[in-house]
Amino acid sequence: MTTKTLLEVKALNAYYGRAQILFGIDLHVNAGEVVALMGRNGAGKSTTMKSIMALVRRRSGSVVFRSHEISMLQSHQISRLGLGFVPEERRIFSELTVMENLTVGAQMPREGMRAWTTAELFAMFPNLGQMPQRPGGHMSGGEQQMLTVARTLMGNPYLVMLDEPSEGVAPVIVEQMAHMIQQLKRQGLSVLLSEQNIHFANLVSDRAYVLERGQVRFSGDMRELIADKQIRSQYLSL
Repeated sequence: MTTKTLLEVKALNAYYGRAQILFGIDLHVNAGEVVALMGRNGAGKSTTMKSIMALVRRRSGSVVFRSHEISMLQSHQISRLGLGFVPEERRIFSELTVMENLTVGAQMPREGMRAWTTAELFAMFPNLGQMPQRPGGHMSGGEQQMLTVARTLMGNPYLVMLDEPSEGVAPVIVEQMAHMIQQLKRQGLSVLLSEQNIHFANLVSDRAYVLERGQVRFSGDMRELIADKQIRSQYLSL
């Protein structure tokens, strides 16, 4: 593993009951890089992220984060090492206010990374800044998505995994999400992005992995994927 590799996954298998979902997934994310994990619904994108975060009980393979083997750790231990995860389900605390949700996610500053403040996050997500005392349950889906991302950033992670951030939200929120990811990259944060929207992925990503039926079918530069009509037609077209 090179010194610039932040996350490296090798031979990752995952199962739900007796059904095998992932088959030997290999991927890596370098420091300061945005990597897209692409594929149709059911391809294994979310399961890959959940397996990395130890949210899938039955799995095997190696997951190394910042030179630490984390495959045997529990989810909260992985989070404490600086690996953030924003699930598609937008798991906010609906009874808590925006500010209280952010406070819950706060962790100590990490060596070599900036310590996020609520003021900086409100500047990045102006919608949240306009409603700091609003309960999470009284927000739109897109606003809840922003809050989930902002709460994860309050943990000062080295790498954030975003599961389908553009799914089911208004176009204006998608645009803000793309701008947010570009800002995070400029500030040195790494991102692993699960995404079906190739236009969105192309706006923010350096490299891409394409999954189909739990296997990697393409790995390469984002520009290569955009140029490869056969791969896009075979594995990404609806």
